[in-house]
Amino acid sequence: MSGSGAPALDVAGVAGLRVAVVAASWHETVMDGLVDGAVRTLDGLDVRHELIRVPGAFELPLVARAAAVAGFDAVVALGVVIRGGTPHFEYVCQAATDGLARVATETGVPVGFGLLTCDDEDQALARAGLPGSIEDKGREAAEAALATVVTLRGLAPKGSVGFAS
Repeated sequence: MSGSGAPALDVAGVAGLRVAVVAASWHETVMDGLVDGAVRTLDGLDVRHELIRVPGAFELPLVARAAAVAGFDAVVALGVVIRGGTPHFEYVCQAATDGLARVATETGVPVGFGLLTCDDEDQALARAGLPGSIEDKGREAAEAALATVVTLRGLAPKGSVGFAS
């Protein structure tokens, strides 16, 4: 299972951060689980957050970039793409993945990657953090974004304000 070997992440001192949760709308049940996992995690750590909905996974990078530029400390990008019978799956997954990586590297704002790319709905449901799910990728994406903030803080020169150059 993909969750085996997951690290314990350092999310100490993140209270008060401002995080955008950018979430696609396709596959409502799976998305509800991902969003709930991310929000529950952020609430548990006293992190301020705003949920921003987009139509689908393809739109995640554009809105994640807008959130990063708008001053959020981190972005949690959530979506799900389920393989179908056409190459559409590969195009959307590649575009969203490349775009989200570009947002993080170009803005210096951490992006928690919570895009499920699954062969079928059962795989997505198993990772959605719902009752009966074996993984909670919404929680994992939120924790990854926050842990990256902590890591960047440790690398920032003394007296610096932000992460972006």
